[in-house]
Amino acid sequence: MKYSEIFKQKMEIARYGNSTIKSYTAALSIFFKENNQFLVTDINEKIIEAYLVKIIREKKISAAYQKHLIASLKLFYKMVFNRLLNIDDLFPKRTEHKLPKYLAKDEVKKILSVVTNLKHKAILSALYGCGLRLSELINLKIEDVDSKNEVINIRNAKGKKDRQVMLPKSLLPLLRSYFKTYLPKIYLFEGQSQEQYSPRSVQAILKQAAVIAKIGKVVSPHILRHSFATHLLENGTDIRYIQKLLGHNNLNTTQIYTHITDVAKSKVLSPLDF
Repeated sequence: MKYSEIFKQKMEIARYGNSTIKSYTAALSIFFKENNQFLVTDINEKIIEAYLVKIIREKKISAAYQKHLIASLKLFYKMVFNRLLNIDDLFPKRTEHKLPKYLAKDEVKKILSVVTNLKHKAILSALYGCGLRLSELINLKIEDVDSKNEVINIRNAKGKKDRQVMLPKSLLPLLRSYFKTYLPKIYLFEGQSQEQYSPRSVQAILKQAAVIAKIGKVVSPHILRHSFATHLLENGTDIRYIQKLLGHNNLNTTQIYTHITDVAKSKVLSPLDF
């Protein structure tokens, strides 16, 4: 059995999420491919440090990717070889604080208005209207939609947690029309052969809609999630309620959206306007 398969199997036994398993194995695959002059068993702290210096200088990798790669390597060698890598000093010491990118309300409206395909419109409306992660959307099953109580149940989401989000009144008739037309069997949104809808297909749908709507910004499913949170804050929704809707463990994670809305709502004039 290949080392990657052993690692994947051990993570599955340890109940790591599918997205974590995929991202960790993908990061390791790139690392070992670019360091294939060394045996996997010969990789050490100096090799890892030299590689990090190289990709920081040449590829300008983000601090987040750096942390992700180091965590992947630590877990891999611990699980597969029972070996503790001494690389904690390679974690970035400064945390990047970037404001989340989001769309204005009229930009979201334009995107949704140009989508003519019923399934595509339902997918994008659910992403934005419920503040879902892409993985949460494609994992939704038919029984997760509780129309009686006007909620959608998000099961086994990030951190192995379940939560509920609102089922928007305007989304329900759209979902009903979609259901009657496409007749999904298991998952709410299915591709061919009753399989889960592809994440890449969702991204492509949104990208195409943004182009048609002439939105001159990079648009992704996660930006729709950021937009959901920002627009709720702008509308006066309590941030602790938004925290629960987004499934954040820590309120500080949700607080970043207040930096956007505080500036937008402030009445402080720029000296240029004096």
